[in-house]
Amino acid sequence: MTERQPAVFVSHGSPMTILEDSPARDFLKSLGGLLPRPKAILVVSAHWETEKPSVSLAEKPATIHDFRGFPEALYQMQYPAPGAPALAERTAALLEEAGFEVARDPDRGLDHGAWMPLLLGMPDADLPVTQLSIQPDRDPAYHAALGAALAPLRDEGVLILATGALTHNLRDLAWGEAKAPTPEWPRAFANWMAEKAEAGDREALLDYRARAPHAVHAHPSDEHLLPFYVALGAGSGGGGGGGKARALHRSFTYGTLAMDAYAFG
Repeated sequence: MTERQPAVFVSHGSPMTILEDSPARDFLKSLGGLLPRPKAILVVSAHWETEKPSVSLAEKPATIHDFRGFPEALYQMQYPAPGAPALAERTAALLEEAGFEVARDPDRGLDHGAWMPLLLGMPDADLPVTQLSIQPDRDPAYHAALGAALAPLRDEGVLILATGALTHNLRDLAWGEAKAPTPEWPRAFANWMAEKAEAGDREALLDYRARAPHAVHAHPSDEHLLPFYVALGAGSGGGGGGGKARALHRSFTYGTLAMDAYAFG
């Protein structure tokens, strides 16, 4: 019998997360052992932005090094997991049944929002992986509905892994100081998100920009938080209660970058 999978949101952090010792790196390295082993993985990364939902049909997705100015060792890293074109088509079909118009990309690879946490948490790269894009011009409610349409995948052995950042104001990062002290504002925002997520307060979470303390400071634009809402929707299956989340990890790096992770469902 196939074990039901959770929908998981992780903050993937800077590419340096792979190289630097930190509580977040330790957590991501433990991720594979915390979850039931899936048959395949659908990654929803903040780093694939499209006008409408797009899935990757790549049979051998390339490892995309979509960053600049980092140590050469990062550019040598590969995550040679097999692709999951059948899962991509199943994902597209579920979204189309729910009324979404879906595009299919024949060869989209894995961006660093996808391969970084996978390389740390599932280093064998033996599970089929595909990606689904986000739509940065659409709101949290849209992305929660996107996730809800994908909820059946969880009963088919598919891990829905949404990756972004619980806070993402790059101007306020203490670059080069991974252990810099954390000011009050990101803590207040992260604590509010934790309280509402663990209580299953879907209404408040969907309206975070108006209700959460320092929300616009934490996310000048909200593309890095949109994957969180896909996981929320997939974890609750669109249920009226919204679905309570379980915090898997909470920490900060570079002063203001929250590295929190949650499991839904």
